[in-house]
Amino acid sequence: MRKCLLAAAVVMASTGAGYAQDAGAGESVFKRMCFPCHDAGPNAKVKLGPPLNGLDGRQAGTIAGFNYSEANKNSGIKWADDTFAEYIKNPMQRMPGTRMAFAGIRNDKDIANLWAFLKQLDDKGNKR
Repeated sequence: MRKCLLAAAVVMASTGAGYAQDAGAGESVFKRMCFPCHDAGPNAKVKLGPPLNGLDGRQAGTIAGFNYSEANKNSGIKWADDTFAEYIKNPMQRMPGTRMAFAGIRNDKDIANLWAFLKQLDDKGNKR
């Protein structure tokens, strides 16, 4: 039993699942790291990158009105906690050929908070 609990703790720590997610802190991460290229919320527009509304559960490369790379359209990624965390750590490595020239976010707590902020937004940018 102790081995199972230890293994679960290690998995949670390595995936960021052990962090309490704070959408307010995630909004700050978004403004600092994502906002230069992406928009989110009501009235979000296409910028250098697509709006990030309704990201949770959506297939990568599917926002109408944005010209995605073939790598993004054909990635097979469906955005969720684990796929987002893996991707955002190093987008160019996770999706070779993407045009998202971003070094990534390495801090697991920032990633968890950012995802909490993004996943609360429906496809129109309203908080669920």
